[in-house]
This record gives sequence, structure tokens and C-alpha cells, in this order.
Amino acid sequence: MNETSTPKAYFVEIDESRAGQRIDNFLICELKGVPKTRVYRILRKGEVRVNKGRVGPDYKLAAGDVVRVPPIRVAEETEGPNPQLAKVRQLEDCIVYEDEGLIVLNKPSGLAVHGGSGLSFGAIEGLRALRPKAKFLELVHRLDRDTSGLLLVAKKRAILLALQEQLKDKTLRKTYWCLVKGKWPAALKDVTVALQKNELKSGERVVRVSKDGKPAHTQFRVLRRFKDCSLVEASPLTGRTHQIRVHAQYAGHPIIGDTKYGDPELNQLMAGKGIARLFLHAAALSFRLPGQPKPLELKAEPEAELLRAMEALDA
Repeated sequence: MNETSTPKAYFVEIDESRAGQRIDNFLICELKGVPKTRVYRILRKGEVRVNKGRVGPDYKLAAGDVVRVPPIRVAEETEGPNPQLAKVRQLEDCIVYEDEGLIVLNKPSGLAVHGGSGLSFGAIEGLRALRPKAKFLELVHRLDRDTSGLLLVAKKRAILLALQEQLKDKTLRKTYWCLVKGKWPAALKDVTVALQKNELKSGERVVRVSKDGKPAHTQFRVLRRFKDCSLVEASPLTGRTHQIRVHAQYAGHPIIGDTKYGDPELNQLMAGKGIARLFLHAAALSFRLPGQPKPLELKAEPEAELLRAMEALDA
């Protein structure tokens, strides 16, 4: 909708793909770009109706429900990026798996999972531009902007809920590669210190080890050793912000290229050798799709330039 156009109320009939979704989450997706505070205000005022009646924000939609969405302005810039942009078109080559209910993207480092904070678009907006006919495209989980690797995007609500349930009960397994400082000890297989998220005055998020934090558990395994660093496999059993990065730092082996928790001098040295980004890559995923008897196992390597730079390191 154009910023200058006159908004009008409209009606949406809920199909099976949206059944079970809370009305507040439905509106946040439907009215992209509208602040959440505005969404909750129109719910409180009764401007949103379901089957001609008022509902609270926790109301769960059912198939066949008819939702009246009130007139509300949505800024033009929320329409998303042009699918002809080179960076958007490149995402097509990053898709490693796609079916009727799921897209799995090998996200490049430097691409945020969604737009905001001065970013014109992220991975999800790019995929929506590439798949304009898709009624439903939502992130199953997130990756930090500088982390590369496998990212799950649901094309159906049932798939979104099924995969998020597997995240919750820890049956969806994620494996990362990280290049870390020094010789990681073979005996160091588990880091279990609690983590606490803090926000600085600048708005930057920083995570610290703290006994008052939330439980966190990462399993580590050495894949290869080099002169000044080690290639390590990391499997997070919990999903805390910056978990692998902080656990590696706590173990005395910060990740190469980590500007927040890493070693600045080593980062500079490695940048001169071609590793000028955070070397943290979501390399493998294992999960079950509804109705499938066996888990789906997917793998993706980091970009070729990063692998070549690693191979050039002194063993």
C-alpha cells in the first residue's frame, strides 16, 4: 500500500496454513512495517474483528475464520527489495534445498536474516522477493549477520510449528564449523557455563558468562589443527544469543574474525592471510519433516574463498 493512498478495511479468510496462529502474530505479519505497539492498540480498541466479534491478542485463529483488518497505513518501503537486484538474485544460487513447505538457504556471511536497523533488506525479504507467489514465508530460526550457513525458512505454517517444536525439544540438531585461536584440547568436549545477555547504552548486545545467566551447553570436537589455530566442530544443545562465540572465548580459544569476543591481533594477522570475516559457519542440520519416516540431513560448506584461505594456513 502506498504511503499516500487512503487505507481501507479489508477481510482475510483464514486457511489451513494459518490455522492455530495467534491473532497478534497474524497481524504483525499481515501489516508489515506497522509497529507492534500499534498492532496491540488496534486489538485493544476492538478495531480488529474475527467473525464480527472482538478478540484478545492471544486468540488462536481457526480455518474458516474471517478477520477484519482495519484501515491502517503501511509505508511503501515495506514492499521489499526488487527481485532483479544482484544481491537478491544471488540468493537463488544459495538455496540448497526446497520443497512445497520449506526453503533451506546457505546464507552468506554479512547478510542479516531480516532487514531493520538501517538495513534495506535481509535474507527473508530477499526470498519473499524471489518467491512473490508464496503466501507464507517465515524464519524458523536465526543466524547472526556475520555467521554463514544453513538457514531454515518455512513456506507453510505447519512446517514452521513442527520445526520450532523440534528446536524446543532439542531433536533438531545444528552443527557449526569454527576456526579458533590456538590448539583446542581434544579432551575439552563440553562447555556448560551460563550466559547472560546485556545491552549497552549504544543498543549493542553483549553476552557474558554469569552465574545469574541462563543455562547453556555447547559440545566441541576438533576437526583439524593448524600452527596458530584449530578447526573445531560446535554443536549447541541450547540456543542462547552468541552462545558458540562466548563459550569459545571462555575456553580460551576465541573464534577467528570475531570482532566482539575475539583476539584483535590474531584477527588482523588472519585477515592478511585471507580470513577477514567471522569464521563461524552453520555446516549441517538434521531434522524431521512431518510425514517423513527418516530425518532430513543437509550439509553446506563455507564459501570457496574461505576454504582456500584455510588450506593455505601452516599445518
